[in-house]
Amino acid sequence: MTNLDILSQALANVLQFKVLASILIGAVYGLFIGALPGLTATMATALLVPLTFYMDPLPAIALIVSSTAMAITAGDIPGILLRIPGTPASAAYTDEAYAMTRQGRASEALSLGFFFSAMGGLIGALVLLVSGPLLARVALNFSSFEFFWLACLGLLTCALVSSPQPAKGGVSLLLGLLVSTVGLDVTTGQPRFTFGSVELSGGVSFIPVMIGMFAMSEILRGFSASAFDLPAPPKGEVYRPYRGIFSLVGRYPMSLLRGTALGSAIGALPGVGGDLAAWIAYGMSRRFSRTPEKFGTGHPEGLIEATSSNNAGLSSAWIPALVFGIPGDAVTAIAVGVLFMKGVAPGPRLFVENPVMPTSIILSFFVANLLLFPLGYLAIKASRRVLSVPRSVIVPMILICCFVGSYAVNNSLFGVGTMIVAGLVGYVMERNQFPIAPVILGLVLGPVLERNFIMSMQISHGNLLGFFQRPVAAGLGALVCFMIAFTLVRALRRKPAMPAGTPTIQKGSN
Repeated sequence: MTNLDILSQALANVLQFKVLASILIGAVYGLFIGALPGLTATMATALLVPLTFYMDPLPAIALIVSSTAMAITAGDIPGILLRIPGTPASAAYTDEAYAMTRQGRASEALSLGFFFSAMGGLIGALVLLVSGPLLARVALNFSSFEFFWLACLGLLTCALVSSPQPAKGGVSLLLGLLVSTVGLDVTTGQPRFTFGSVELSGGVSFIPVMIGMFAMSEILRGFSASAFDLPAPPKGEVYRPYRGIFSLVGRYPMSLLRGTALGSAIGALPGVGGDLAAWIAYGMSRRFSRTPEKFGTGHPEGLIEATSSNNAGLSSAWIPALVFGIPGDAVTAIAVGVLFMKGVAPGPRLFVENPVMPTSIILSFFVANLLLFPLGYLAIKASRRVLSVPRSVIVPMILICCFVGSYAVNNSLFGVGTMIVAGLVGYVMERNQFPIAPVILGLVLGPVLERNFIMSMQISHGNLLGFFQRPVAAGLGALVCFMIAFTLVRALRRKPAMPAGTPTIQKGSN
């Protein structure tokens, strides 16, 4: 069977009514779940598993694919309108998107989110179709050394670009890494910083912390808006979706290409997924931008790169799952379990014995991402009602979403308490100009960083030079060291030392 025969047969399978109906139902369901703060794409996928028991393999996977793609994209909606990121990836650019809403440009921000997420997903699916086995082979060559440097790169990028003062970004990052150490030690299994609490033995979940630091702190800031001298978000209508979107494509073509390339490359790494891609993409966008001073003020350039990398990473996360049976993230882990349950074993033999099945799964990505355009149009039209609701009404609704989302993580009131504490901490941090995004990323990537560091030290028998002995690891390590050195040198040049005894002239003195 030729490649053209496989492609045509797979296309015929995807265009069946039950498969298309599964994609549509999954997309609508994902749109609803993703728009609710605290309900992640992973949770949406897990809730669909019982339904897949009664479905054929391809419709079951198509249902998961479409719901995940839509939930990841819809996670931008509460972040843009209410400053409550729906997913960890959307937390990377929530402040940028919310700044556009405060300027009355919510329609533009939402259009950016849906359009470039769909574009990134389509390009990522194309990469998965054309070069999936090759990328998976490269990804499998990554060891704990490369994963350690990759996590360092993501953490440093976020810390350095999240604030005009990198020192404050570093402090926020260290706070997130400190909180990530709470729980059981990854090597000995001994409890750390649990203080006898059973709930803390499993660690601090990043979802209640994310909801608290963004949503609860925003509510507290609204109660004392005069202290920040910040106006309430405008109540103007959200209208004309996708207006002027093609001019942005022409203005920032490299942002789209860099975002999809970065998302496809990072998403293909087993166990990493697309969340890290969005953080690194936003940071890289600011580094390579000709106008980095506009970032944080509602600039679309960073949003284009981050949102396009989001769904591109989601698509390429299926590369190790389909080619080698190694899940790329939590969503693909669930999907691999569903495939095994249906008698379809992912791996190299699948492409030899049943090549139509993986090709059909990849084509379902195209259909699911194409649905983002019309469903995104309807979502943008409907979201204008959110901005028209009075603040006295919407604040209690946000509080309810905060409590429900925090409780739903582990069905425990401990998550609600974590959310409240994180909200108070986030309020104090923002009042003192400390960025809160590095805290979330530190909490998410802290276990990854620690686990790969310990594994690497065990492999190299405690020799730190082992982190530079592999070619790719040496390149990533050199990049990380260069970023740290460059930041320190730039900070020293920006603030030259003042000679001792030099008198200071007070402004307004005679």
